Amino acid sequence: MLKLLRPIIERVANPAAHRLLGAGVSADAVTLAGTVGVTAGALVFLSRGMFLIGTVVVFLSVLTDMLDGAMARVRGTTSRFGAWLDSTCDRVADAAVFCSLAWWFTGEGDDRLLAAVALFCLVSGVVVSYAKARAEGLGMRCDVGLAERAERLTLALAGTLLVGLGAPDVVLTVALWLLAAATAVTVVQRALEVRRQAALTG
Repeated sequence: MLKLLRPIIERVANPAAHRLLGAGVSADAVTLAGTVGVTAGALVFLSRGMFLIGTVVVFLSVLTDMLDGAMARVRGTTSRFGAWLDSTCDRVADAAVFCSLAWWFTGEGDDRLLAAVALFCLVSGVVVSYAKARAEGLGMRCDVGLAERAERLTLALAGTLLVGLGAPDVVLTVALWLLAAATAVTVVQRALEVRRQAALTG
């Protein structure tokens, strides 16, 4: 969903990026604000089963990922700190979303198995991101995989949104299980890709 909307969002983001930069707002500040928004939306709403408003707040906050990128493009420069901050904040945001879902399922959601699945999605998602970062640190590329961050968030938020709109709870159950499977497959895909490249370079 996020990738499909990217061209439309960029047409809105670029003018907004110009205005923010003109007002003296930095891309790093936007990154931090987005992370605070995701964290607040998840912890305040998703953890209490308020899936509709929680999804809306989280999704709107996630869009700052594109806004801070647009600001960097408009400025014509990117900073190493900014790249590090963006990746680090992504991990914080993901943790907030999936820990909030796990919290819900261990409480009023009353499904410890789904709580475990949500935590698995979180941990395996971190491994997916780490696999790419570590490969790049070793001079290799690791962009393969069924479920990158955009896909993982899209699937999780689609489940919470539909349940928030009145769909049966099983929709979120299916979404989390699909996400767990897709993320596990992605870990394997990235491991195989790095092994292939390493074998080629000796």
